[in-house]
Amino acid sequence: MSQTNPLPSEIAERLSSLSSIQLAWLSGYCWAQSQQNGAAVQTAFDASAAAAPAAEPRRVTVLSASQTGNARRVAADLLVKLESAGINARLVAAADFKSKTLPEEDIVLLVTSTQGEGEPPEEAVPLYKFVFGKKAPDLGKLSFAVLGLGDSSYPKFCQAGRDFDSRFAELGATRLSAFGECDLDFQTAANAWVETVAAKVAELCAQVAAPVSDGLKSASSAAPAAQVYTKEKPFTASLSVRQKITARNAEKDVEHIEIDLSGSGIRYQTGDALGIWPLNAPELVAEILALNNLNGSETVHLADGSETDIQTALTEHADITQNTPAFVQQYAALSGSETLQRTVENAEALDAYLAVTPPVGVLAAFPHPLDAQTLFGLFRAQTPRLYSIASAQDEVGDEVHLTVGVVRYEHHGHTYTGAASGFLGGILEEGGSVRVFVEPNPHFRLPENGDTPVIMIGAGTGVAPFRAFMQQREANGDAGKNWLVFGNQRFTDDFLYQAEWLQYRKTGLLTRADLAWSRQGEEKVYVQHKLAENAAEVWAWLQHGAHVYVCGDATRMARDVENTLLDIIAEQGKLSRDDAEDYLNGLREDRRYQRDVY
Repeated sequence: MSQTNPLPSEIAERLSSLSSIQLAWLSGYCWAQSQQNGAAVQTAFDASAAAAPAAEPRRVTVLSASQTGNARRVAADLLVKLESAGINARLVAAADFKSKTLPEEDIVLLVTSTQGEGEPPEEAVPLYKFVFGKKAPDLGKLSFAVLGLGDSSYPKFCQAGRDFDSRFAELGATRLSAFGECDLDFQTAANAWVETVAAKVAELCAQVAAPVSDGLKSASSAAPAAQVYTKEKPFTASLSVRQKITARNAEKDVEHIEIDLSGSGIRYQTGDALGIWPLNAPELVAEILALNNLNGSETVHLADGSETDIQTALTEHADITQNTPAFVQQYAALSGSETLQRTVENAEALDAYLAVTPPVGVLAAFPHPLDAQTLFGLFRAQTPRLYSIASAQDEVGDEVHLTVGVVRYEHHGHTYTGAASGFLGGILEEGGSVRVFVEPNPHFRLPENGDTPVIMIGAGTGVAPFRAFMQQREANGDAGKNWLVFGNQRFTDDFLYQAEWLQYRKTGLLTRADLAWSRQGEEKVYVQHKLAENAAEVWAWLQHGAHVYVCGDATRMARDVENTLLDIIAEQGKLSRDDAEDYLNGLREDRRYQRDVY
């Protein structure tokens, strides 16, 4: 006997849009009809009406917009808090959220990070463009709360969260709780916001019947499973290889790094990032101690209540390379410097000062020796740095490769390096220990169908994930075409992984390569120029289903590339600029336009 669904497809589709109450009523009605008894119809109607709750259950969506994983973890914590209060909620990554459904949502709790110059994280760009676009929706039915995560060393601290919060209200939505903001040391502030918002939502839901599961939770939207090794509990790996891959006299120092993960069981995917916990440069620690007349053995208390010496504290636990407004403000008060105080009181002057002055520069310019605990208290806690993984595990096994550009700069007659790039690119010796963890990036993935063509656009160390992509596509035996658009300063000095790209081109795995060199001709040529030169080809690849990937600097390169792509879409597709924006946004939501920018 056939078990196929006897209903026409159009009826099945309509049923999927009905609420629990409507379905309950309809089931009774249909049963009664099947008995061909009019009285039974009324009885069924009365019974279902009596059983129905007085009001629809509130629908709660926790929306995660994350760049490095912190916002995603806070959103997961919020979901757990809501569920423990008996509230039926769903957790959705912004990349999986269809922006145009926002007006029909009931309660949205958004946790978002900020990147670049106050911009939303990559996965939230479609939502941002939707609410700020010319076709902005009426959000009169929506209740919301927003938590922003950011870095106070940047002028536009938590700007993406502020933008969402104010725009939702402008479009008619009801704010449930004041905008919350978190700095890099976010956990305490995030926990307080979660408690406040969960209590408010519980209050709203208390007046209606217990909600029935809406079936929206899935493996992809549920809170991520805990990893064996995390940011809080990293794995102690070892550096196996460090090799400079720019020429000896190149302006840039780029190092190929190979880290041994043997014994960890760590698995990663192409597109993921590796978190590195750096140790600060001994020379920088020594200079800071000397400026404060400390010998390094003085005892200080750490945030967890434990004790250690100030030298260890500055080496392992404090971010002593990145300046912040709080550092300058506090030191101005402690030192009594009028000059520094005037800088603090002028927001523009402070931003300009922070951009060119490391913490040690402040200490050197305005000498005022501090005791060990006060000095340590000026610095915020050390944070890990994330690097795009440059290898495919199917190719390298228990290794992970990185492409690290070593940051070097001069100040008051001294040379300094970035915390993590200096650690990986110079301080750490081969065989030395480094604490690591994998930060998944589910929004920067190769197409599931290996026959899909891909266009990879990267500048400088932004080529790293594309090296991983090629290794993975080769390991898979994928037949899809691959187009690399890569830019750097000079062909002779800065063609990162040149031999590997030439070999991929020789074997045919790399279908096409367009290279942009910005310092070897009379005119500067960048990757966006190469795209514009080949506009018809770019459009043809898009028409054949190509996925486009961009990796590198968010403020200049990625922005210029996006503007060029919009020009190409408008010109080649004969579309208006607004329609080109919609087209590109559609590619984003379909995972065909993905960016890993920083």
